[in-house]
Amino acid sequence: MNNEAKESKDSREVKVAKETREFEGKKLLILGGNPETIPLVEIANNWGIKTIVVSARHTDPAKTYAWKAYDFEGLDTGAVIKIATEEKVDGVLVGVADILVPMYCKVCEALDLPCYATQEIVDVFSFKDVFKSTCERYGVHGIPEFYLDSSMNPEDLAKIQFPVMVKPVDNGGGVGMTVAYNEEELRKGVTVALENSRTKRFIVEKYMQCEDMGMYYTFKDGYCSVSCIYDRYTTDEQPGLSRVCLGGTYPSKHLDEYFERMHPNALRLFREIGIKNGVLMLSGFYENGEFYVYDTGFRLQGEAPHLLMKAIHGFDQREMLIRFALTGSEGDVELKMEDDTRLRGKWAATLWFLLKEGRIAKIEGLDRLDQDERVVANIQRLHEGDTVLPEWIGNEKQVLTRMYLICNSRMELADTLKYYMNTVKVLDEEGNNLLLKGFDVNKALELK
Repeated sequence: MNNEAKESKDSREVKVAKETREFEGKKLLILGGNPETIPLVEIANNWGIKTIVVSARHTDPAKTYAWKAYDFEGLDTGAVIKIATEEKVDGVLVGVADILVPMYCKVCEALDLPCYATQEIVDVFSFKDVFKSTCERYGVHGIPEFYLDSSMNPEDLAKIQFPVMVKPVDNGGGVGMTVAYNEEELRKGVTVALENSRTKRFIVEKYMQCEDMGMYYTFKDGYCSVSCIYDRYTTDEQPGLSRVCLGGTYPSKHLDEYFERMHPNALRLFREIGIKNGVLMLSGFYENGEFYVYDTGFRLQGEAPHLLMKAIHGFDQREMLIRFALTGSEGDVELKMEDDTRLRGKWAATLWFLLKEGRIAKIEGLDRLDQDERVVANIQRLHEGDTVLPEWIGNEKQVLTRMYLICNSRMELADTLKYYMNTVKVLDEEGNNLLLKGFDVNKALELK
């Protein structure tokens, strides 16, 4: 970090301390209660904010950390507006759940509270088919697609080239997504996708078997900054299911090419649909010199790259979003100085541990993470005694934990990744291994 950026960071920390005291007693309504939303609730709590978490499931873990918690049925926006009105909340914020972004926009509009989204943005990002067609207008390419609807027209079926991925247009995290290698599997995949789609719509795409990437943007007052671009690795041990993430390495080996070929088009897209503030993830594939965007999320991500950004750059996107919800401003962060796609020369990674179906009897290797300065965070979802259900396989519910690593060199990062892949063990009651294999570190970091 240069001296100018360091001085800006130090002065901001002093100002933040004063500002957060001003938020004491304010009421913040947070939509969604999954485990990834817990840190957002904790930060607000530490600022003296009265957090109110609302979600559809009474058992959502983030609710146990909140000042108050409420349930709502399905996606009942009216019920949430009623709760917010009765509680006289000072701000509303969506947690880590794409499905709740449209509700977030409507609740903010009804209460005339700050919202980083607009209805136009929500319309683009909430449905995979609308997002894909919008991207194409700006030269941001999506995955090649085959036309098919629920009537399963024989002429349309005849044009499909297998394998394909079948997806609901309005769900994420691998939910409702399946790979089909023939017509019989395709028909089953359509049924699954429709069962997991609120709008009963699905898309059929070429099944991409190539390099996976993430592009993470931060927006402040109309300025767009690429906070990180990274390579993502997915499991191939679960044929026929969505390829769940095993982790990622930062920065991406394709970073320069992305800036040259895709980033200018993405900037035009963001500007034209009116993004001013917030955080946005684009997920994409890289194949034969071309980038194909396949998903987006206009909110904090379950992958939580913001944890690495905070450790390297010093600013916290969660704090920026909380402040925006209560004031309409993300604060005094100077993205031009403080954000750096190249991570100030550091190398970083996320390491996911995926579990097979079964009951967790013993976990080894996670008990001393707080003594390792290379581990800046560890977000554990499952614990001893928990059971991984069959329906969790093929989506992010099968994640045991996500580990966040920052190192000073590529070789140090490689050694650290290999160490934890070999050290962490998860066993069932019969002593069987419940862990899926990790990704190939040498290949990921281009080591011999």
